[in-house]
Amino acid sequence: MHILKKNEQFPSVECASEEGLLAIGGDLSLQRLKTAYENGIFPWYNASQPILWWSPDPRMVLFPHRLKVSKSMRRLIKKEIFEVTFNEAFAEVLHNCASIPRKGQDGTWLTEDMKSAYLGLHQLGLAISVEVWDEGELAGGLYGVYLKDRGVFCGESMFTRKSNASKYGFIHLVRELRKQGVKLIDCQVYTQHLESLGAEEISRKEFMKFME
Repeated sequence: MHILKKNEQFPSVECASEEGLLAIGGDLSLQRLKTAYENGIFPWYNASQPILWWSPDPRMVLFPHRLKVSKSMRRLIKKEIFEVTFNEAFAEVLHNCASIPRKGQDGTWLTEDMKSAYLGLHQLGLAISVEVWDEGELAGGLYGVYLKDRGVFCGESMFTRKSNASKYGFIHLVRELRKQGVKLIDCQVYTQHLESLGAEEISRKEFMKFME
């Protein structure tokens, strides 16, 4: 297991463990986070742990043109039951992603240091949010890191307060990113929810080709 010193560079992603853990430690400076995402690496840990850096194999991704939208979701979108905005309430989305309880999870991986780091990335234009509104109230949303020069969006977290709100926002985001020429949406690890939307697993080697 590689232990990062403060100014040390990341090891090659091929050095990751079978579970995908690449390194421990380092810091959450904006430059390190930017370097991490550009190299297919992301932080994921809880408040009781040191900073953990991951590069799993396989990798869950969504090719925008393979997005699956169910008939029921098509009807909801056609009715425009929610309003969708971009980058209008990044801090509020981040707060909700961190605070809303999730089934099967004890606590949150979005520590105060993590929230500050992503707010910093947002201020640099590298992290974006999607807000889903219902009669002026935030009903759901998501955020992630947008590597525009590589045509890759790295999804980080989403939340929902009303049924289908986060899915509604995700579908709008994918369609917008496709218009902008995004080739790949990084979903990091497998979930049934993401698979239902068209996401699939590819090898880390194939994933890294999109990061070049």
